[in-house]
Amino acid sequence: MNPSIRPLDSDLKTIRPRKEAHVPKIVLMPPQTDRSRKYHRTLSDRLPNYDIVLAETDEDALREIVDADAAYGVVPPEALAVAKQLRWIQSAQAGPSAGYYYPELIAHQAVVTNPRGVFNDHIAQHILMYVLALARGLPAYIDAQRAGQWDTDARTTPYLELSEAVALIVGVGGIGHETARLLNAFGTRVLGIDARWEQDTPDVERHEPSELDVVLPMADFVIVATPHTPETEGMWNSARFALMKPTACFINIGRGATTRLQDLDQALDAGQIAGCALDVYETEPLPEGHPLWAKPNVILTPHIAVKDAESVEHRRFDLFVDNANRFAAGEELRNIVDKANWF
Repeated sequence: MNPSIRPLDSDLKTIRPRKEAHVPKIVLMPPQTDRSRKYHRTLSDRLPNYDIVLAETDEDALREIVDADAAYGVVPPEALAVAKQLRWIQSAQAGPSAGYYYPELIAHQAVVTNPRGVFNDHIAQHILMYVLALARGLPAYIDAQRAGQWDTDARTTPYLELSEAVALIVGVGGIGHETARLLNAFGTRVLGIDARWEQDTPDVERHEPSELDVVLPMADFVIVATPHTPETEGMWNSARFALMKPTACFINIGRGATTRLQDLDQALDAGQIAGCALDVYETEPLPEGHPLWAKPNVILTPHIAVKDAESVEHRRFDLFVDNANRFAAGEELRNIVDKANWF
């Protein structure tokens, strides 16, 4: 067994290396899966100069994190409180669940990085699937197919020609940037809203968050790719849906907590918008009997935009290894999170 891997008995920032000879220690935080146990074994080859500990239980994590330099996954308050030298945390998720960034972690010296960027292409393709289906009224034709009806007039919503359409992408990070690139290929005019423009977006008309309500009525497709932050929680509500075109479609691929589902349902009933497509929900799973299940021109997928995309896990792993090498060398880390704003 490689001595750097020991089983248990039961956007850019520089991290200064320690002056004395030191073997950095990473704790892989629980819960564990078959995949994480496999990664633990593989890390022996990729990070031979590390002491890497797989914490199977919360008790293991509390004991091992005391002298750890880094951690992968979720570090709860009780673990952070006993961590004497923790300087880096790699989140497994680009947009972790609410509560990941708690006050003590925000104030702590530890830098948090995330894997944003590893699924840009997969999620953008999922968005494009929604756009094409809604533009052509595909849900109505699927309903007719299931009913065994040859109905050439099944579509009840406007035909949206992408070369003449306007798409508003709210959250133009890596996913939004790739979505814009795909839409540009159809000749779609793309407007973008972002609080932190980090991408080179020559084909996106840039706008600040304060301009959202001004540009919202212009859009045929409103595509939400924002993370869940204190500012974005519940931002898609009855007031915002009332500003949209009655022929427009709403797409949420970001985080469910940004959208009030009751308000969305009411906007569809009132004809304030023509349709929607969701992969994320305010409550997951979406409850049985929720009215959105039976709505026409609505597409619902159960948070699976990157499910079964094997390349995502490989990319996530490679990013973690790259950051670990950078950390050990005292070099700049990738994908630094603004902890106070959760992304």
